[in-house]
Amino acid sequence: MTLTKMKYSTRLYTILLISGLYFLTACGEFLELKPRGTQLEDNFYQNQQQVMEGLIAIYDVIQWGTSGGYTMKMPLLSTASDDCYAGGSDASDQPGWVAWDKFTLNPYLGPQTGLWQKNYTGVYRANLLLSKIDNAPGLSADFKKRVIAEAKALRAYFYFDLVRFFGRIPLITGAIPTSDLYGQKQVEPAAIYAQIEKDLGEARVDLPVSLPIAEKGRLTKGAATALLGKAVLYQNNNSRMAEAVALFEEINTSGVYALVTKFEDIFRPDNQYNSESILEIPHSTKASWGDWGWVNGGEGNVAPQFVGPADFNGNTYSNGWGFCPVTESLAQALKDDPRFDATIIDGKKLQAEGATYTKRYQNTDYFIRKYAPLKAFRSTVGTAELNWPINEIEIRLADVYLMEAEALVRGGGDLSKAKFYLNEVRKRVGLGEVEATLDNIYNERRLELATEGHRFFDLVRTGKADDVLPGFKEGIHEVLPIPQQEIDVTNKTLEQNPGYN
Repeated sequence: MTLTKMKYSTRLYTILLISGLYFLTACGEFLELKPRGTQLEDNFYQNQQQVMEGLIAIYDVIQWGTSGGYTMKMPLLSTASDDCYAGGSDASDQPGWVAWDKFTLNPYLGPQTGLWQKNYTGVYRANLLLSKIDNAPGLSADFKKRVIAEAKALRAYFYFDLVRFFGRIPLITGAIPTSDLYGQKQVEPAAIYAQIEKDLGEARVDLPVSLPIAEKGRLTKGAATALLGKAVLYQNNNSRMAEAVALFEEINTSGVYALVTKFEDIFRPDNQYNSESILEIPHSTKASWGDWGWVNGGEGNVAPQFVGPADFNGNTYSNGWGFCPVTESLAQALKDDPRFDATIIDGKKLQAEGATYTKRYQNTDYFIRKYAPLKAFRSTVGTAELNWPINEIEIRLADVYLMEAEALVRGGGDLSKAKFYLNEVRKRVGLGEVEATLDNIYNERRLELATEGHRFFDLVRTGKADDVLPGFKEGIHEVLPIPQQEIDVTNKTLEQNPGYN
C-alpha cells in the first residue's frame, strides 16, 4: 500500500497560513520518506487515497523529536524528573534541557518552543483534515468514520500534552480566518480537558479493537480509552475517579492486552507492539534518513543515540552521547529490585568487564537501559544516529493497572481490586504483595515506569514535585513558560504563565 505524509511549518502563527503540502511515500507503519512534489491544500482531499495521506501527516508529528531543538518527550521528561539529569558534553550542550533539569527556565530558555511547535502542528493538521473530509468524494462510510475518529483522538493526544506542558493555552478546533491569526486567547485548562474528553469519547466508538500487522502504529479503541481515563485522572477531581476506574477497567478486562511475562522483554526492539503495548510510537530505519538539517523528516528515533554512554567501546551497546544519566536516587530506589538491570545500565559494572566510555556532564555511571542504543539494532543505512528503529511505548498495561489502582483508592472504590492490580505488576517480577495505599502505588509507578516519561507529571499531579525536585517552585514550575516568540508575534495577546514574567 502506498501512503503519504505532509509537513508544515510549525510555529502557531505560521502554520495557520501554510498552504503547501509536501508528499512523502511510506508503506506499512508510515515509514519511507521521499519528497514527491507539492499541491495546494484547497485542491487536495479529493479521494480516499489523499484523505489517507492527510491522516498520515497527523501521525507523522507524534514521531517528531527535534522541533525547535531536541525535544524527544521521554528523555526530556526524564530529565525534568528525579529519574535523570540532563547530561551531555557540558551545561551548554543542550541548555534547554539543563534549564528544565535545574528549573532555571525562562521565556527564552527551555524546551518550550519545540514542544509548543510540535503539538500545535499536530492540532493544525488534525483540524485541517476534519474540516476537509466531509467534502471529499467517494469515501466509504467505514473508512470515513475511522479516519474522523483517528483525527479526533490524535488532536486530543496533542492537546493533552499541551495542557500538561503549558496550562492555559489557545483552544483551536477548526479553520481560523486570517484576521484572527494574532488574536487567539488562552482558555483555562478545564476547557482544554473538556475538548480532550469530547474528542476521545467520540473517537473510541469508531476505532478498531485490534489491528492487523500492516496497520500497527495506528490508534485503537484501547489507546483512546486509556488516554481518556488518564485525562480524567490527571484532573485530580476525586469525585470523578469512578469514571476513570470504569475506563481503565474496560481495558484491563478486555482480553486484548496482557502483561509480558518477562519484564525485560517489553522493551526489546524486536518485540514491538507486544501484548502489553496500548499506545506505541513507531520508528524505523526504512527511510534511510541522513539529513541533520531536518531530523523530523526521518522515521528513526534519535533518543537512543542521546542516552547511550558517550564514546562507548564494549559489548551490547553502541556509542551514545551521554545525555540523561540516571540519578543516584533512582539507582538507589531500584538497587534491590528485579527490574534494575532492565531499567539501568551500570557503567561501573561494564568498566569492570573491560568496556570504556567518556564520563560527561553530570555523570553518575548509570544510564537508561530501556531505550539504549543496542549494537544489534544500529542502522546500516542513512545516518545511523538518526535511524534507531526503537519504538516508544507511551501507554502500556502495567501503567493502566496502576492508574486503576490509584483511581480506586482515591475514589473510595474496591480496595481489594486495587490491591489485585497493584500486586499483579509486582508479581510479574517476583515481588511480594503490599497493601493498596497511595504511597505504595506511587512508589510502584516510579519503579515500574522509570525513564519512560511518566515521573515528572506524576510528581506534579500528586503535589510531590516541590519536595522531590531541587529548584522546583510550587505555583511556577508545574508548567513551562509560554515561548516568548509566540507572545511577541501576537502583540502580547498571549499571556505569560505566572512566575515567568
